[in-house]
Amino acid sequence: MSLIKLSDCVSRIKESPTLAITAKAARYKSEGKDIIGLAAGEPDFDTPQHIKNAAKKAIDDGLTKYTPVAGIPSLKKAIVEKFKRDNNLEYTTNEVIVGVGGKQCIFNFCLAVLNPGDEVIIPAPYWVSYADIALVSNAKPIIIECGIEQHFKMTASQLEKAITPKTKLLMLNSPSNPTGAVYTKEELESLAKVLVQHPNILIGTDDIYEHVKLKDQSFYNILNVCSELKDRCVVINGVSKAYSMTGWRIGYAAGPTYIIKAMEILQSQSTSNPTSISQVAAEAALSGDQTCIKPMIKAFRERHTFVVKSFNEIPGLSCIEAEGAFYAFPDARKAIENLFNKKILKEKTDLAFADYLLDKEGVAVVPGSAFGAEGYFRISFATSMENLQEALKRIKRALSV
Repeated sequence: MSLIKLSDCVSRIKESPTLAITAKAARYKSEGKDIIGLAAGEPDFDTPQHIKNAAKKAIDDGLTKYTPVAGIPSLKKAIVEKFKRDNNLEYTTNEVIVGVGGKQCIFNFCLAVLNPGDEVIIPAPYWVSYADIALVSNAKPIIIECGIEQHFKMTASQLEKAITPKTKLLMLNSPSNPTGAVYTKEELESLAKVLVQHPNILIGTDDIYEHVKLKDQSFYNILNVCSELKDRCVVINGVSKAYSMTGWRIGYAAGPTYIIKAMEILQSQSTSNPTSISQVAAEAALSGDQTCIKPMIKAFRERHTFVVKSFNEIPGLSCIEAEGAFYAFPDARKAIENLFNKKILKEKTDLAFADYLLDKEGVAVVPGSAFGAEGYFRISFATSMENLQEALKRIKRALSV
């Protein structure tokens, strides 16, 4: 039987490399192999009890029906209050939408504003889905390389050079997945000065790791340093990371009413409303006691200190400290070169390196090329210290050849 040709849209994108390597590791594990998975960006803590209790009560109260597409009014109000409380940003409920995870909010945002030929500036290393979502939207990703030498952050001069008459959108992610880099107030001010000179460029800020702070420093959104950009900025966030609610699938976005409405129209023709029970749980997360975050942050800081120190003790690896999120992003270029020269790797790539770690020592990491940074790799330290200690021991053994 002949296969029918698939759409051009789906041919432009690829499967998420994070999910692909996680699936491969899971397959090995099901075959009885001893695998330590450091690929998935998912906190190993349970969802706080008061949030689960709110969801259970919602079920018992019969809140199991369709909701408004853009989210239940009480959750939207909680989001408005969160932005005011945590970020000093003023929004109305008409400027807020709730989605099935932050990814859907980004997806709908891009589909709502991008046209064929538009360019999207994406600093690299970048979260794996930004470029593919731009491609799905018929736009062209413009990747700005920001290596370890500049602490994985885009400079104002790099931004200025990347802007063309076709530039439609800039995607910012701070704290960053995969690097944990956080833009300072001064760095955001320098980027804002460039953007003010280009009034036709939209800005998307992905703040999903806002509360996962590895250093005692304040978090800033670009709107905190330049309110002039508010009429063309969409702020994206969610409950997945800070409240260990990845499976609940609730993200949200705030921005100009006309863009939020366009996102709602798209959502009405795709998922419709997010799960009613999850919305009630998200409201409890945003409105409840925020001290539930503190034990997770304490653990992430301890793990971060351990993995950075351990990586820097392994020949061929170099790892700088992160400032947020729960990832380490070591530079493995020297290690890859060494393994290739010794004919242990058939190809001098981070993909071959990641396969080697998984096949040789049973450690699953994500190659840096998945994030637009060949020669690096990402690990998540959102797992137990015991797992991290064993994984680092195995990685050291794999590179001591």
